[in-house]
Amino acid sequence: MNSDFLTYQAQTSPYPLALEISHAKGSYVYDTTGKSYLDFIAGVSANTLGHNHPKVSEAIKKQVDSYTHVMVYGEFIQKPQLALCKAMAHTLPRNLSSIYLTNSGTEATEGALKLAKRFTGKAEIIAAKNGYHGNTQGAMSVCGAEAQNRAFRPLIPGINFIEFNNIADLEQITTKTAAVILETIQGGAGFIVPTKNYLQKVKSRCQEVGALLILDEIQTGIGRTGSFWGFENFHVIPDILVAGKGLGGGMPIGAFVASKEIMNTLQKNPKLGHITTFGGHPVVAAAGLATITELTNSTLIADGLRKEQLIRSYLKHPAIKEIRGKGLMLTIIVESPELASKIILKALDQGLLLFWLLFEGKAIRITPPLTISDEELKKGCDILLDVIKDCI
Repeated sequence: MNSDFLTYQAQTSPYPLALEISHAKGSYVYDTTGKSYLDFIAGVSANTLGHNHPKVSEAIKKQVDSYTHVMVYGEFIQKPQLALCKAMAHTLPRNLSSIYLTNSGTEATEGALKLAKRFTGKAEIIAAKNGYHGNTQGAMSVCGAEAQNRAFRPLIPGINFIEFNNIADLEQITTKTAAVILETIQGGAGFIVPTKNYLQKVKSRCQEVGALLILDEIQTGIGRTGSFWGFENFHVIPDILVAGKGLGGGMPIGAFVASKEIMNTLQKNPKLGHITTFGGHPVVAAAGLATITELTNSTLIADGLRKEQLIRSYLKHPAIKEIRGKGLMLTIIVESPELASKIILKALDQGLLLFWLLFEGKAIRITPPLTISDEELKKGCDILLDVIKDCI
């Protein structure tokens, strides 16, 4: 392990994987020894079109040659920002037409929470237990994982938690509630898919009491679940949408989206209700536009559902208790966190990149690029099955 990495770069855990990266292309990452790794992580769902996609790289290089940062977000008309917002709007229902670009999904969460409070004039936020929406203080406040949160309290007050997929808990949403924020599919909790029209019932309850529904599509959006937006799978439309990760095609980005009526409340009383210097950076926006353009002009999104079935058909072993998720947002569940970690680390040795989930220790993440080929998927599944056999 490079000692400078541990000396000068702040670490997020005591045991980083510490691969020293040389380059990446398509579905593969290469280290400085020349070893290749088939990528079943995609930068934790961020590299929608794989690594170094030619159309994304071309868009980045072209924009760098024109201009990079010129002014804080929302003041100058910058073609890459405007084109990205317009392209996003064309993928969304009419009530989601006003787009605020940010630097990350976490920042988009912060903006969405502020917007909901500002529009409704209320303070209470309802969130889900074991939800994950980011790691800044505001976003962490709506993450219902006390083991993570307790070290940083006090956080933002007025947050109450319900259990995802629990219909009875919806009575906690009242006229005091500004918004309910949920992941369309719970990520860190173990890729928990909504059942029994759960999201529709949440939206209905919000409408009854005058609350807004915020759906976090940071992981589920941009084609990851077999439709452009995850909420399309569940026949519900949020009042505020949060996006990030895969939107940038590997570049750092986020966005929160609402109707013009709702979004305009950030313009005045006070003005500059949400501001960012680098949000919607023109180089990043160019990469985002190239990503959306490629997705909407190809069969990659629909292919995700077929590739999901390929993975499910290949990954059959008694040690795999369950495969959760939708499209290319999948996780396998094994009998213990110890076994999951053993498999992930052994797979790394065998040239396959897998990863953990935040709050479900028995889970192993499978979120490859949407561009991954059938042959690469089969190869990765074969490696994974061999590793499971070795670990058992």
